[in-house]
Amino acid sequence: MIDIQSMRDERRIPIQKVGVKGLRYPIMLRDKERGTQWTTAVANLYADLPHDFKGTHMSRFIEVFNAHREDLSMPRFLGMLGEIRQALDAETAYSDIHFPYFIEKAAPVSGAKSVMSYDCVYSGRVSDQVRQFRVSVSVPVQTVCPCSKAISAHGAHNQRGVVTATVEVGPFFWLEDLIAVIESAASCDVYTLLKRDDEKYVTEKAFDNPRFVEDVVRDALRGIDGMGIFKGFSVEAENFESIHNHSAYAYVEYG
Repeated sequence: MIDIQSMRDERRIPIQKVGVKGLRYPIMLRDKERGTQWTTAVANLYADLPHDFKGTHMSRFIEVFNAHREDLSMPRFLGMLGEIRQALDAETAYSDIHFPYFIEKAAPVSGAKSVMSYDCVYSGRVSDQVRQFRVSVSVPVQTVCPCSKAISAHGAHNQRGVVTATVEVGPFFWLEDLIAVIESAASCDVYTLLKRDDEKYVTEKAFDNPRFVEDVVRDALRGIDGMGIFKGFSVEAENFESIHNHSAYAYVEYG
């Protein structure tokens, strides 16, 4: 059969990224407690296209991704990109995959168990010169405003926020460990299921531990640096303010 994609293109315009976007697919990841877990990813898979190639072979992206779906853990991600690069005869392969990661979490007093979800991203590129891999995780947290606590006769305003850490991956690490470091930087972490005794505990813990967004990113940075395994990383925090019609935001990077 005729292969239109392999025909020569005369316009002499290389394309930096071409591929498939928004591929929704089940994948398996490593799980610290259970060994593995299935989740559903939205994957974007790209490669460069030389100036003299008319088109890429879209099916090859899916073939390689499908072959890795039952073990798309961190050690396998760059290997998958290398296979995409080889299958497409490309200089560089790129991917970012977005997925929820689930952790069973016990309430702090009652011990009632439920499942928390954390939005994560794997992103990377592979060429002869570069092997780059980043992991991002977004963690919901609770914060109490130190200023509000200091000036108010009755309580203080609090809000839910999201802290996102993006790390340059070297050695393998557990997402659970990074999440725990981020949660410890907030006034209190959040839970899917709380009984009345738990609600009392998290309310009082947060009130006793007020944090600005500036405090959150600084403490998260110190905690991530203390893990001693990332050559570079960034932390951003967004608080969805309860008394303002805007968010409070802070960003810091290291390395």
